[in-house]
Amino acid sequence: MPDNPAARSVKISADERTGWSSERPRRDGGPPRPVSVSVAGRVLAATDRIRYSPGSLVLIAGAAESERVRFAERVVEERGAVLSLPRVRELLAGRVAAEESETRARELLTAAVGKRLQANQSVVVPLATLDPEEREVYVRLAHALRRPRHLILLDVSREQALDGERSVLDELRRALDAGELGQEGFQTAMRLGGHARAELKRIVFRPPPSED
Repeated sequence: MPDNPAARSVKISADERTGWSSERPRRDGGPPRPVSVSVAGRVLAATDRIRYSPGSLVLIAGAAESERVRFAERVVEERGAVLSLPRVRELLAGRVAAEESETRARELLTAAVGKRLQANQSVVVPLATLDPEEREVYVRLAHALRRPRHLILLDVSREQALDGERSVLDELRRALDAGELGQEGFQTAMRLGGHARAELKRIVFRPPPSED
């Protein structure tokens, strides 16, 4: 579907691609502290079109897992950029023991994300959970390769959220609105709920237009 040239667009500038970090050894001679992935993040307003730099990592959180996948496949322009756990599960169905399938699927997904990032290819991951630990795995992969990191939260009401996820969703929503997700390594974050989710038509990965 062709893009509307008059559509509003959010552009992610080059200075939001990476962040400074350091790896300092502990004073007691123990193992080095984890590398800081913290950056100066900013909150984006809802829009109908987003342009990220090529080679970016975009994580999609919130809502139901199947809805996150459908949303990504609907709006992401670049074919092959969306990598999801449900799709990997389908590929493994009947090929590995049931008790090993989930662990193996997560390993394969992480490896596939890393491979695309190493090749400087854009990648969009509909997250399986709201756990910060899951986000951290992908953020650290991208950070190590100096790739831009972005998060989109598909917001839902407390009634729609699962019982065990409500407090986690509340905290993620609060951190996003407060501009605190830069501490997790995200250069930008956007919250989409209700009509705003439907109004987003396209996510593209393109360099900024020439000023000539």
